[in-house]
Amino acid sequence: MKAGLITVGDEILIGQIVDTNSSWMASHLAEIGVGVVAKLSVGDTLTDITQGLDMMYEKSDIILMTGGLGPTKDDVTKKALADYFESEMVFSQDTFDRITTIFEKRGIKMTEAHREQCYLPAKALIIENKMGTAPGMWIEKDGKYLCSMPGVPHEMKYIMTYGVLPRLAAMSTSIYRKKTIRTSGIGESAIAEMIEPTLEEQDVNIAYLPSIGQVRLRLSKMGNDATLVESIVDKAVESISTIIRPHIFGFDDDTLEQHVGQMLLEKNLTLATAESCTGGYLAHMITSVAGSSGYYQGSVIAYSNEIKSSVLGVSQKTLDQQGAVSEQTVREMVQGVLALIKTDIAISVSGIAGPGGGSDEKPVGTVWIAVGDRERIVSKRFLFTKDRIINIKYTAVYALDMLRKFLIGR
Repeated sequence: MKAGLITVGDEILIGQIVDTNSSWMASHLAEIGVGVVAKLSVGDTLTDITQGLDMMYEKSDIILMTGGLGPTKDDVTKKALADYFESEMVFSQDTFDRITTIFEKRGIKMTEAHREQCYLPAKALIIENKMGTAPGMWIEKDGKYLCSMPGVPHEMKYIMTYGVLPRLAAMSTSIYRKKTIRTSGIGESAIAEMIEPTLEEQDVNIAYLPSIGQVRLRLSKMGNDATLVESIVDKAVESISTIIRPHIFGFDDDTLEQHVGQMLLEKNLTLATAESCTGGYLAHMITSVAGSSGYYQGSVIAYSNEIKSSVLGVSQKTLDQQGAVSEQTVREMVQGVLALIKTDIAISVSGIAGPGGGSDEKPVGTVWIAVGDRERIVSKRFLFTKDRIINIKYTAVYALDMLRKFLIGR
């Protein structure tokens, strides 16, 4: 079964908002064996929507649309669908009663525009939307199906989860399985070179999905025999994992910050951070994990040399001779935060995030990271990009990866 996705809205075309609906729908369709053959964004006009429908009907068996179902005059999707399917518009009393109940609870006055929102194409099967006022609409034509949903992401997700995906899963004859291997501290090309020989022996599709400091390897297979498909994917995952195991921190939805947090909990260790160039972003990543209070104690944002010296005890000699962005400085920052906060392990970072402040010896993107305890400290120099925000994110991710490796050896 092939699907086509249409997002309706001028705000998408002019870049005012980002279309996240399509990516969410595509990933969930893949899990039930429905492949997406095309994605299309169209404007808020009857002509644009109609042309989009014509295009998708040629390519796909199921069309999923989002957007243009609101109560304002620029929301013309229902009119376009009524014309396209040669269906009259009829008043949905159920939809009106549901909106009335919602508004009464919220103390909102019903307007004529909201009443107009209750007129729907007569040929449409209404799909309940408990997250908003506009229902989903399911229509069949020439043996193909269309579902129109609101563009608000949480409303679309509700309708898809409870109204659309179960229908499509029952219709699909294909089995799709995927497993994602999550790595950190190694680049896409390096991984590809390492696993290329074994890939020739595996009957799976592989996608390299790089992000800042990390690479996801998505292994997938589609077929008609669930047991066989799962076996093929599992075999490929095990084969590849054996080769790149030192770089793997998890699978599927695991995150690096969750993984190191779990390692700290299992080893009954506490952590503190001393940050300069990241300005607290590393602490933010660590504390974004629920339960991080069980191992994370706190941070010192030592942005200035004065704080590095007076709070963390970095020697003035080190700052004068080696500079704030140096191996000796980050090592002394680790020692200082260990003594100050009295944790088992500490991470420190100092660098030149940019866009200014660099030199020939230490260009923009130069970062020193140290991880250690009272017996051992490891430190490493990195050279990232010329973009300030990306450098901050790279530094935090690589700091967590260094912590991961330090904990493995502890």
